[in-house]
Amino acid sequence: MSTDTGRPVVRTVLGDLPSAALGATDYHEHLFQVSPLLPGDELDDERASGAEARSLVDAGIGAIIEATPTGLGRDPAAVARISAATGLHVVHVSGGHRQEHYPPGHWLLSADEETLRRRFVADVQDGLPATDPATESVADHTTGSAGDPAGGGLTALGPSGLPVRAGMLKAGVGYWRISPYERRLLTAVARAAVQTGVPVMVHLEHGSAAWEVLDALNAEGLSSDRVVLAHIDRNLDPGLHADLATAGAYLGYDGVARHREAPDSAIIDCAESVIAAGGLARLLLGGDVARATRYRVYGGLPGLDYLPRRFLPRLEHRIGSKAVRRILVTNPANLLTLAQGC
Repeated sequence: MSTDTGRPVVRTVLGDLPSAALGATDYHEHLFQVSPLLPGDELDDERASGAEARSLVDAGIGAIIEATPTGLGRDPAAVARISAATGLHVVHVSGGHRQEHYPPGHWLLSADEETLRRRFVADVQDGLPATDPATESVADHTTGSAGDPAGGGLTALGPSGLPVRAGMLKAGVGYWRISPYERRLLTAVARAAVQTGVPVMVHLEHGSAAWEVLDALNAEGLSSDRVVLAHIDRNLDPGLHADLATAGAYLGYDGVARHREAPDSAIIDCAESVIAAGGLARLLLGGDVARATRYRVYGGLPGLDYLPRRFLPRLEHRIGSKAVRRILVTNPANLLTLAQGC
């Protein structure tokens, strides 16, 4: 999709932005998130999340993807205010997470593909809902006609009074599992992405089921080059990564500072091997800090700026500044640019 001037654009919470203006991008963060899987780790304080976002800007990051999907305490209007106050460009996702993030009775778990598709298309084209409770049922959901979670309703507005629209869709699957709900979610996300021109992020639990996810999305007409496989670096297999990159998929590396699982050096080693195999154009980097106990302003460590301040200098020493710029600037702009003709 292009603006009236014909320039490619990225859809941010403050409106469509020329892709060339996006800048260095952290492809996976959460400014707001509330999940039953993370009790006591709620990200729900606009002041604290805003201060943490500013630390990213101060460290040289110009944009992030806010990766919190439906029903997990997202606050699009607050994200838009943080973006305006800090100058950080933010692309917000819609879609859904893997099954375990939702309590029994949540409307997403029982919704059919068409209901989900309509909700996600509306989030991209019309704007995200103003409220996003962590628990709700279809009967509770009042965004449209009675019991219709795909309907319209109150829309989140940014500081300028314009709707806050999603610029990416998200799905999630379990560890070597795609449940019936998750399969419906993948189908709906793929169809909505094809219709609207936005790209797709998929949460892979421990990096599993990458090919199976791509097959499900491809079956609905979504090309692999419109997909980023989040957490693929939780399975540090450079051969697998190179094959996925050859197939066109973007590789979401977001496991830095998780030293209990793998040291940062292992992620750098894997990235270097994938680059040597020709996969540079498909690598993305993010922090996925995601929890209050990992945000400094909430009282935790290591903070959002660990990626630019601690990890990137080590990566640049190994692969060079030109390759790092490709990963941080060119690749995310290519992925996030809205598809032509949508």
